[in-house]
Amino acid sequence: MSLKKRGKTWHCHFVVNGQRFRQSLNTTDWREAQAKEKELIAQASEGKLHQTSTTLARQPFGLAADDYVTARKLELAPASQAKEKQLLVQLRAYFKQEPLKAITAKRITEYRAWRASQTKEVKSGETVRHVLCAGPATLNAELGILRRILKRAKLWARVADDIRLLKEPSTIGRALTEDDKQRLLKTAVMRPEWETAYLAAILCLNTTARGCELKGLQWSDVDLFSRTLTIRKSKTAAGERTIPLTDVACSALARLRGRAESFGAVEPSHYVFAAFVPKFTFSGKKVIGYNVTEFDPTKHVNSWRSAWRTLTKKAGLPGFRFHDLRHCAVTSLAESGAADSTIMAIAGHVSRKMLERYSHVRMEAKRTAMETLANSSKMAGYDTNHDTNARPMNILPV
Repeated sequence: MSLKKRGKTWHCHFVVNGQRFRQSLNTTDWREAQAKEKELIAQASEGKLHQTSTTLARQPFGLAADDYVTARKLELAPASQAKEKQLLVQLRAYFKQEPLKAITAKRITEYRAWRASQTKEVKSGETVRHVLCAGPATLNAELGILRRILKRAKLWARVADDIRLLKEPSTIGRALTEDDKQRLLKTAVMRPEWETAYLAAILCLNTTARGCELKGLQWSDVDLFSRTLTIRKSKTAAGERTIPLTDVACSALARLRGRAESFGAVEPSHYVFAAFVPKFTFSGKKVIGYNVTEFDPTKHVNSWRSAWRTLTKKAGLPGFRFHDLRHCAVTSLAESGAADSTIMAIAGHVSRKMLERYSHVRMEAKRTAMETLANSSKMAGYDTNHDTNARPMNILPV
């Protein structure tokens, strides 16, 4: 709570239930201002006081961003909250304390040009390269945050017609051939420090689970007797699902269970991919083994990104993302002839459009399908090797 005098008039500034209120008290008397502020706080606590769009429009961008972050806490998962805070960093740096009503289409265009021109140094050995900090996807994500903030103040409609999303490159991932997939998995078992990444890859290929879903798995979500895996925490509501387990998936989970039991009793609330600190044993520069010095099953492992990058390079697949394994799994389901509804139930997709984004039906499957089409045409009495040549062609005059 605070009272501030602007000119001769007192203004109040307070926060109730995560909502910020700033307004004039229309008085020059300090005691009257105190009384009015207490009355406004009481009204706000009872839900009788609401900010008007006019009041929100006068907010400085930094304050509006704070209010936006507070309002989104109940709507987003912690990881999504952290991502939105990161997307706000450059917006805050550019607009600073500029009032929302001063953010025009021209200012937004200028921001995107400023942001797109930013570069950073990347060192590779002795070579130093300057690469762009933000591509079209990042700029569109930052614009999405700005749009939502302006919508709260009823200001987006006035600039919406002049601002368009940038075209993003169609990098929707890739699906490996069977040979590439086997080479990747054979490489992953070569080094002990890649064990977690290997087991996560096996589960992703056999369940379609996202990396974040695997990290959030607890042993209460795994039923090896009924051979099911339940995804309770996911990126979307459609991601919450129960998946039947294959023999390969059960084997990977049994291996993870054995690793966990070697450190003590396993509780249902413990994480499948528990946090641990390894101490490696080297032979020259090669890792030949490791011991776990710290093991905390109440926390999940932060990441297997470093291991994944090195093993994919070793397998001759540089740049192949862990998330691309999900593309592989969905593609395999599509090629198996499974119904779209079944694939969507397993993968947790919201729409058919998203299913099509993930399903990369490979050329071999397309060729087989076309051969089937050709065979069905022959059965109907049409054969390109005989029928076309057998029939005389009547050339009609023009």
